[in-house]
Amino acid sequence: MSLIVQKFGGSSVRDAQRIRNVAGIIADTYRAGNQVMVVLSAQGDTTDDLIEKAREINPKASKREMDMLLSTGEQISIALCAMALEGMGLPVVSLAAWQVGIQTTSAYSDARIKKIDPERIQRELDKNKIVLVAGFQGVNRFGDVTTLGRGGSDTSAVALAAAFGADLCQIYTDVDGVYTTDPRVAPGAVKLEEITYDEMLELASQGAQVLHNRSVELAKKYHVNMEVVSSLERKPGTKVKEVVKMEKTNIAGVAKDTSIARIAVVGLDHNPGVAFRVFSLLGKAGINVDAIIQSIGRDTSKDISFTLPRADVEEAVRVLEEQKGALRFDHLTVEDKIAKVSIVGAGMMTTPGVAAKMFEALYDANINIQMINTSEIRVSVLIDEEDAVAAVRAVHDKFFGDDSFS
Repeated sequence: MSLIVQKFGGSSVRDAQRIRNVAGIIADTYRAGNQVMVVLSAQGDTTDDLIEKAREINPKASKREMDMLLSTGEQISIALCAMALEGMGLPVVSLAAWQVGIQTTSAYSDARIKKIDPERIQRELDKNKIVLVAGFQGVNRFGDVTTLGRGGSDTSAVALAAAFGADLCQIYTDVDGVYTTDPRVAPGAVKLEEITYDEMLELASQGAQVLHNRSVELAKKYHVNMEVVSSLERKPGTKVKEVVKMEKTNIAGVAKDTSIARIAVVGLDHNPGVAFRVFSLLGKAGINVDAIIQSIGRDTSKDISFTLPRADVEEAVRVLEEQKGALRFDHLTVEDKIAKVSIVGAGMMTTPGVAAKMFEALYDANINIQMINTSEIRVSVLIDEEDAVAAVRAVHDKFFGDDSFS
């Protein structure tokens, strides 16, 4: 008997027909002799609808109350799915995160899972029940409901799989696996049979929306056996694992992110410790920064540019402007009509010329590069937002088209 954790996203449970389809997948897994634990997201656009309702009442509602509101979406999903399974004559129980002891930090709207109390779930599994758990949520040390941030149901599923030593964690979506890029952007995108944790983490962090990056971090840390699979078609998906077979290409995929902005802090003192003061302020404000470039210092000053989520720009500007006197900079500039396009692949470490090939593709497409950021298995470029789709197509064709190198 295997223990299988299955997670279904919002599009997979958006209406009654989709919920019945999901119940069928769960039922088949259970009837095959497995123990089954299921994590569900809120239906369709429920979370967005709840956010809009909150804005109608109070546009500046506290994060605590927003978490209380948004957590209800997942509870609706698990209750409805449990009803569908009951209608099929199967033993099932739906449980909110507080009922199963998913304990988190107190960072409302972006909490981290600290630990999971296995007692309640294990008791239900021992009764041979299918256990449905509300994703995206937990409870902090004060007993308050918290949420894990967008995509947090993926994290819930992987955390449960890790806590219970599950044999497999399946992430069901409306696509049938991980592709070399978004097939809606590049029709030549190819589905991958398998991908490494590191490659998947980079793709998720750079804008690919198949998996939440925190879920991949957890899977890698606890060696969770993952598979991304379609909830609409019964066929093999993409396995996410530590080591994969050698592929003919050294690039796993191309991703784009149009939810970013760039801030430049202009005219900072050219002295030690300046960068520390800038980024410690942003860190204390809970603002994550990605690519950073510091200009070569002039006689007495230098500039620092960095990218961050577009949603955090207003807060970042406020924090920096409040400390303008202490930081001693001249002014800030903000660009929010930008995009980041990235190539990811473990093969980059041993293959020269990969970055040059990406830059050649962008040059051929007449796309200007504003900033470059790299890691061992990633090259990212900052470009105008209006060029994002063309850039993805050009780069993808360069690496995966008929003329790509092997």
